[in-house]
Amino acid sequence: MLVALLLASGCSEPDSLVEIHGSTMGTTYSAKLVELPPGLTAEALKAQIDARLDTVNALMSTYRPDSELSRFNASRSTDWFPVDPELADLVARAQSISDLSNGAFDVTVGPLVNLWGFGPDAHPFRIPDQLTIEETRTRVGHDKLDVRDHPPALRKAHPELYVDLSAIAKGYGVDQIADLLDRLGVTAYLAEIGGELRAKGAKPGDQPWRIAIERPEATSRSVYRIVALEDDAMATSGDYRNFYEQDGRTYSHTIDPGTGRPVAHALASVTVITEDCATADALATTFLVLGPERGLSLAESLGIGAFFVSRVGDDYAHSATTAFESSVSERDPD
Repeated sequence: MLVALLLASGCSEPDSLVEIHGSTMGTTYSAKLVELPPGLTAEALKAQIDARLDTVNALMSTYRPDSELSRFNASRSTDWFPVDPELADLVARAQSISDLSNGAFDVTVGPLVNLWGFGPDAHPFRIPDQLTIEETRTRVGHDKLDVRDHPPALRKAHPELYVDLSAIAKGYGVDQIADLLDRLGVTAYLAEIGGELRAKGAKPGDQPWRIAIERPEATSRSVYRIVALEDDAMATSGDYRNFYEQDGRTYSHTIDPGTGRPVAHALASVTVITEDCATADALATTFLVLGPERGLSLAESLGIGAFFVSRVGDDYAHSATTAFESSVSERDPD
C-alpha cells in the first residue's frame, strides 16, 4: 500500500514531545508522546514497542520464511493449518472487508501483483497475456481462503493460494503500538508506521495532531489538505509512487482482483479515517480498487470517513464522505 501521509509542514512539534523511532515491516515507525509513562525511559518503551512489533512480524510477515503466515503459504495442504489466534483474527477481519466489498479487497491477490512486476519476485515490466492472467486468477480469490477461531486455523481451497496481509498489517501494527501505549497509561500520542497513523488526545497547548494529505504527484511532495486528528486513525492508499509507464499508458501497482489487471480509473489516492488503523488501512486499498464512484458510494453507505483525490486533466478534484467532513477540521495549505 502506498503511504501518502506526512506531518504537516509549518506545524512544528513542541520541544516537550518525546519521540521514539525504529524500523519494522520494511519501513519505519515512530511514536510521539506528550510524556513518558511513569517509571519508563524512552529506551525501555522502545524495547517494549520493538518486542510487540517483532511478535506481529513473526506471525504475519511474508518476508520472513519462518513466520507463521509464510509457513502457511509454503504448505500445499488443503487441510486446516493451525495458527495463532492473533493471525486468525486479522485474517478474519480482512475477509470481512473482502465480503462487504465483493472481493475488491483481497489478501490473496499477491500472485497477480507479482505477475505484473510489482511483487517481491521483481522482473522487468511486461504486460502479461490474457491467458496467463486467467491462469493466475485460478490461484487467487478470497473465497478460496477459510478461517476459523475455535481452534484457530486457516485453510486453502487451492494448494497454491498465497496470503499477503501487507494491505492491513501496517495499520494493525500501528494499533498494536497504540494499544501498548494505552495499557501503559499514555493519554496523548501519535503512533505511525510508514505513514499510517493513529492519534490520541492533543499536543501540549491543547493543539490537535495536524496531518497532511499529500498532493498525488510522483515527482514532488506537497500538501493537498490538512486535517486535525484526535482519537482517530488515518491511512492513505494511492497509485502515484509505484507504477510503470509503457506506450503512453500508466500501469498502477494496485491490482483489481476482479479483472486481474491494474486499476484503470482517475482515482489517484484515498484517505480513510476510522477508529482503528487496521480498518483504515484495508479500506483505503478497497476504495482505491473500486474507484471514485463505487468507492465513494460504498464509503458513504458504511458511514466511513473517506477523502478521494482524482485526476482531472493536468489537475485534481476531490470528493469526501459526509463522515469525513464532519470528523476533521480544515485549513488551507501553507
